[in-house]
Amino acid sequence: MEKTPMHHNHEVEMHHTCEVHHMNYNLVEFQGAYGTSSQIPASVRPEVSFVGRSNVGKSSLINRLFNRKKLAKVSQMPGKTTTINFFTTEKIDFVDLPGYGYAKVAKSEKARWDEMINGYFDQYRYYALVVSLIDIRHPATKLDEQMIEFLRACELPFIIALTKADKLSKSQAAKQKAAIRKQLGLPESIPFVICSSANGTGFDELRRLIEDACK
Repeated sequence: MEKTPMHHNHEVEMHHTCEVHHMNYNLVEFQGAYGTSSQIPASVRPEVSFVGRSNVGKSSLINRLFNRKKLAKVSQMPGKTTTINFFTTEKIDFVDLPGYGYAKVAKSEKARWDEMINGYFDQYRYYALVVSLIDIRHPATKLDEQMIEFLRACELPFIIALTKADKLSKSQAAKQKAAIRKQLGLPESIPFVICSSANGTGFDELRRLIEDACK
């Protein structure tokens, strides 16, 4: 098991206010893809970032969030997001971070992913919200657990998006939600959103939480 691409940074600051009322998610543009954390643009507005293991459905979730089919590239091959991708809207920037934990890549590539994720969170940026994606069908992985520990240690505002809920019944999804919350040891104050990019379940709640985080 590789080490989580994280380390604690006491200098992380995320407090920033903006007024976002019923944001138009259709007005989104791809800003750029960056291969190292040093290349990413300066943070001038609230940022909502997405983290999760490879093949958790991050690209599909981003596309559904913005009502676009090809905003974020979806691949059947896990581990295809190998850059930090920025998307911009009227008042918020959205950041798609590389998926972690995909075994079938070279160590040098894993190290590069680690640098990108570490480097992103090791800057002075307006961290409005981190959306941590976990596949609802399975227990959280060790790397998921380490990611959550990191977010809590840095006191970063985060929510959990439980993806691929269309694969389970509503009762199964509710049971898994409770089990994963218990596994991660997270209080009820941390929102867990049951999501399906296939049928749109949970996206109204997800958008509300994003907008609330940026008020």
